[in-house]
Amino acid sequence: MDTLLDEDDYKVLEGSKTLVLPRFGECTYSESEIIRFPWGLPGFAALHRFLVISVDEEKGYIWLQSLDDLGIAIPICDPWSLFDDYEAPLPQYAKQSLKIERPDGFCVMCVLVARPDSGETTINLLAPIVINLETRIGRQVTLENQRYSVRTPVIRHSGDAKEVDPS
Repeated sequence: MDTLLDEDDYKVLEGSKTLVLPRFGECTYSESEIIRFPWGLPGFAALHRFLVISVDEEKGYIWLQSLDDLGIAIPICDPWSLFDDYEAPLPQYAKQSLKIERPDGFCVMCVLVARPDSGETTINLLAPIVINLETRIGRQVTLENQRYSVRTPVIRHSGDAKEVDPS
């Protein structure tokens, strides 16, 4: 299946667009909801436009759905929802490149990886995704604190939200 976006994949409805996404079905959004990653993301350098999608059955997790390749959706979550003591002091280059001026003007999210072969879910605490909430520009940033890993195991407790389905 060709997942690259072409003109037949969406229709415009009064300032909004509707797409049929392989993972999530029909989705209507406006241009103001798009998060742009001018530098791309590691492993996805050519993908620059994403939507944030939440799924009721996967509470606590959200998805970055690519608009440049509809077959790409990246699971992310708020790292503090899993690790109370997480610290993410942003390097100066991140603050400058994202034009972050206020502490409440951005959010930090971390990429999750679910490995179907082992059943293990890990989170990348070393390189969170930082999004300027005002400009809707994002970037994956490597923290200078080396105590974090790109593959920190996510410990599941009974009663927690459902695991992210990697398929």
